[in-house]
Order: sequence, then C-alpha cells, then structure tokens
Amino acid sequence: MFAALLLAALLAAQFGAVGIQWVDWSSAWSPAGADAPVSAGAHVLWNIRLPRVVFALWIGAALGASGALTQALFRNPLADPSLLGVTGGAACAAALTIVAFAGAQATLPMAWRPWVLPVSAFVGALSVCFALDRLARWVTPGSISGLLLTGVALNAVAVSVIGLCTYLATDEQLRSLSFWTLGSLAGAGWPLVAAIAVLVLGAAWRAQRLARVLNALALGEEVAGHIGVSAQHLRAQAIVLVALLCGFAVAWCGTIAFVGLIAPHLARSVVGPDQRKVLPASLVIGALLLLLADTFARTLVVPAEIPVGIFTALIGGPVLLVMLADLARRRGGVG
Repeated sequence: MFAALLLAALLAAQFGAVGIQWVDWSSAWSPAGADAPVSAGAHVLWNIRLPRVVFALWIGAALGASGALTQALFRNPLADPSLLGVTGGAACAAALTIVAFAGAQATLPMAWRPWVLPVSAFVGALSVCFALDRLARWVTPGSISGLLLTGVALNAVAVSVIGLCTYLATDEQLRSLSFWTLGSLAGAGWPLVAAIAVLVLGAAWRAQRLARVLNALALGEEVAGHIGVSAQHLRAQAIVLVALLCGFAVAWCGTIAFVGLIAPHLARSVVGPDQRKVLPASLVIGALLLLLADTFARTLVVPAEIPVGIFTALIGGPVLLVMLADLARRRGGVG
C-alpha cells in the first residue's frame, strides 16, 4: 500500500495542466543563486502541485481514519461521518460562520481569523456526534437502523440550515458556500500541510492507543464492560477524534463524501477486522483514494477542474451500491 501511495504521489505531481520536466524536480536544490530565474514548471511543481499532493494525502488519511473510528464506534460497517450527519454538521457550522457571523470575524486579530472556520467546523462536527449518540440511545436504543435514520435526520436539519444560509448570503459569501458544497483541494499550501500533518499524526497516535478497546467494544457494550472497558469513556474519546478529523477536513476542503466509508472496507478486506491493523490501513487507503480522485478531477478536463467532492460522490455512490448488493448476497447465502 505504501508503494502504491508513493507511485500515485509521483504521478500526481508529474501530470497536470502545466507540464513538468525532470529538471524542474532538481530546481529546489540547484546551486544557482537566489536571484536566478525559476522556470514556470518548477514554480508550479514546488509551490502549487506538490503542496496539493501532500495535502490530499493528509486529508484522505484524516477521512479514512474518521471513517474507521466511526464504524468501530457504532459497530456498523455502513457508518460514515457523512452518512451520519457529522460532515453536514461541520459544513453547517462553517456556513453559519461565513454568513451569520461574518461581522464578528472582522473584529478578531488577523492571526486568529484563519482558525475561526476550522474551529467552528470542529464544534459543529462534535455537536452532531454527541447529538447522534444521545438521540439514538433515547429514540431507538440498540437499533442500528435507528442510528442511521437518526443520522439522516440530523443531516437533513444541517442541510436545511445550509440552504437558509445560501438564501441569505451575499455574492461573495455565496462563492464561499459553493466551496463547501462541492469540495476542493485548491487552497493547499505548505503551512496548511504542516498544520494538518500535526493534527492527523496526533489523532492517529491517540486512535491507535484506543484500538485494543475498540476490538473489545465490537463484542458489545455489556461484554466490554465485563472485561473492564468503559464504553462511555471510550465513546467520548472516539467522538472527539472523529469530530476533530472530520471537522477540520471539511473546514479546509469542504464536503468530500464516501472516502471515509470505502477506505475502512478496503482495509478490512486486506488486513482483517483487528482495529490495530484497520486504523493505520484506513489512513493509507484513504490517502490513496483521495489522491487518485483529486488527480483525475484536475486532469480529466484540462484546463478545467472537476470539484473533487463531485468526483468522489460519482465514484462512491456506485461502489456503495455494489457493497450493499454483496452484503445482501452473503446474507441470502447464509439464510
């Protein structure tokens, strides 16, 4: 998987609207002086394309990890931050920040303003996660289908708020809202890559420490409690990690669907159900999926660019139907 990831990253950096020559790769450590002219290919490679490639890897890893945690937390292979409304909650909070609290952002110091949107998206994702957990326990306790329907209901509320914000938005705010509904990695830069790398590495380290108890939770909350696992404490930690990863990914890139759903399925087909292996494999596969999707999205219709959220949805929808058909076939064979 790492070999495939490295090959995909090299190909993604090589191909695009601007051709890259081999000499452009060596321009970063060229002995020429600082005032020496830089070719257009070298500028595009080191300042635009490579940051976007690495950014896609980290965002894909965040989405893959959030999907694996969500499926392990709810013990449901169809659970996903977007299907459960977590992505919608983050986008809803971002929409409210763009439209309703635009004036409040202007009063903040300049150093704080870039962090307003990610923090608000994180709060929105966290709120939906906790609301989903509480409402599902209260309305449909013990029902997996009830959990999914609760997530659908919360997502519908979030989408309606986003629609209201779209109706009230100015032209400039409407362009920003369109970014969240379509998804894009075009805003990547090296400082942003460094920030998301620290976030994903920290969250992945913490998630890996929870992997053993997530395996125990797969046996059921009562069984996990009998062997000393606090399901409530574990659920709270996992929810915070999912909200952190999903919320910040949505805040920086908009809505990118299906990566968090498909990556854990592919990981389990390769490494089995052990969460100690599923979680790191989901990071790698999620990074690979999003990198491939973004590469195709920006190269298929050069010089135009397909929003990556549309591309992942076009691919993820049929894949989800195939997965559901396979699940129904296996259940039919058992019955």
